[in-house]
Amino acid sequence: MKATQYPEVLDPSLVGTYPASAKAGGGYVWDAVLEYRVWCYPRSGAEDLAEGSDYYYAFESYEEAEEFAQSTKGAQAPLALVLQEEYISEPEEGHDIHMRERRVTEWPVRFLSRPRRTPDTIPAFLAPNAPPNRLDILRGLAQAPGASSLGA
Repeated sequence: MKATQYPEVLDPSLVGTYPASAKAGGGYVWDAVLEYRVWCYPRSGAEDLAEGSDYYYAFESYEEAEEFAQSTKGAQAPLALVLQEEYISEPEEGHDIHMRERRVTEWPVRFLSRPRRTPDTIPAFLAPNAPPNRLDILRGLAQAPGASSLGA
């Protein structure tokens, strides 16, 4: 198996079976990648396969998705379909809520550079003694004082 800079999908046998509609971005943390998607836009030159509507192709790896996107007219950069078992909701700026429900969302692939969520990630992010830049916790660069190791 060749090395990849992005995570493998959770279950390759399910790639292409997920609904097209998903939440868009958000939540700060991720638990698993379900598939990599490349959306194609006929208005941008993609072949019209859906009566003028946008459509996507699903891939098991980022590299396959990127290769397809680069070689297909009207294709956008790959996105990751991400599973979040828990996430952070920010209904208004500065007010974060720990959501303990499953959701599926599309993310820019670069967001996968953040470490996977651990049991400590969200509590450390929300802790009153979190570092001034709480996003460093999500980036794996810091933890709240007294929290256990985020990578464990």
